[in-house]
Amino acid sequence: MQSNRFKAFAASDTHPLWEQLIARRGKIHYRPEDIRSPFARDYTRILHSKAYRRLKHKTQVFFNIDNDHICTRMEHVHHVESVSSTIAKFLGLNEELTKAISTGHDLGHAPFGHQGEVVLKTLAKKHLGRDFWHEKNSLRFVDDIELLEDGYKKQKNLNLTYAVRDGIIAHCGEVDENGLMPREKLIPLDEFDTPGKYQAATWEGCVVKISDKIAYIGRDIEDAIHLGFLDQPQKDELLKMAREIDADAMNTTVIMYNMIIDICKNSSPDNGIRLSPKMNRQLKNLKDFNYKYIYRHQRQEPFRKYSELVIMQIFELLYDCYDGINSWKALENKGQFYPSTVEYFGKWLDRYCETDVVPAGEHRDLSLLCTNNKIYGDLSTKEIYVQAILDFISGMTDRFAIELFNETITY
Repeated sequence: MQSNRFKAFAASDTHPLWEQLIARRGKIHYRPEDIRSPFARDYTRILHSKAYRRLKHKTQVFFNIDNDHICTRMEHVHHVESVSSTIAKFLGLNEELTKAISTGHDLGHAPFGHQGEVVLKTLAKKHLGRDFWHEKNSLRFVDDIELLEDGYKKQKNLNLTYAVRDGIIAHCGEVDENGLMPREKLIPLDEFDTPGKYQAATWEGCVVKISDKIAYIGRDIEDAIHLGFLDQPQKDELLKMAREIDADAMNTTVIMYNMIIDICKNSSPDNGIRLSPKMNRQLKNLKDFNYKYIYRHQRQEPFRKYSELVIMQIFELLYDCYDGINSWKALENKGQFYPSTVEYFGKWLDRYCETDVVPAGEHRDLSLLCTNNKIYGDLSTKEIYVQAILDFISGMTDRFAIELFNETITY
């Protein structure tokens, strides 16, 4: 097996589009004698973000926040990083870029996994007339939501490089395709208006995309077995499927390993990042298996209903408080009954509204510390306010959403 086949095409300083790939939307705080590359800096900026920390309490597939052995969104992110870094290293691609994209790819994922995303999608279509999808919301988080303190204690946007931001919004792993190749043009990223519309601009982004699918399909099966979602005939079907490729396959770890090796064997600059036809067929069959026996399992139904109830209740409580620049006052009037919800959402508005419309006192003090993009302006329309609620909810952990929901049913 030949290694380093993609080395000449890696995102390095010899790449013809290098300056555009490392371009940032704004300035970041540079430290003297920093030894990190632009992508290594992005990786650590993501690692220090609050959105990254919250992934440890966000559902991947199974809502089981008190079970230490069920995969969370953070573990999924690390599985993707592991798979993609292994492939990138063998192929001769930029491991630092691959790690940064992998670590940031799900920062905007909703609480309660994909079911939370379904609820937010419903709200976005109803109130804003547009879609909600986690790949684009992850880009929104790294571009406009997540803040880091600079050397002067001012909160500023992450301002990641183009290549990392591009890999995040282009990572959609739900589309069945093989032979991934980077697109030729570095388009404005707001042109992504549907999931998977364009491929990533780098080979590293393509590697993360296929690694995402391998990682979630494999680990979701492990969790399903652990929780008793699969009966013996289904386990037998799974084993038979695996042994069509590898007669010695015993579990999903072996399946994932075989897919990684298969990608390393079959990928080339001419044919793209690809699985062999038989392995690609197995990946599709495993995905179909997961949808049939895991994601649509009847035992998931109570969780679907519960997550919808929690998110809708929080949304409706905050939605009723809109009153332009007087929204803080409307929120304050409900503070007696919903103190945590009012406090945290009020601070959310403080960070992203123009300082001159933020109420004087603690609210304005917080606003002055934030020199980020003021994406909500002066709350001039209800649509802007709705977007603020959706941003607020999409950033929540399962635990925090439940805490605020419980506040609405406590008298």
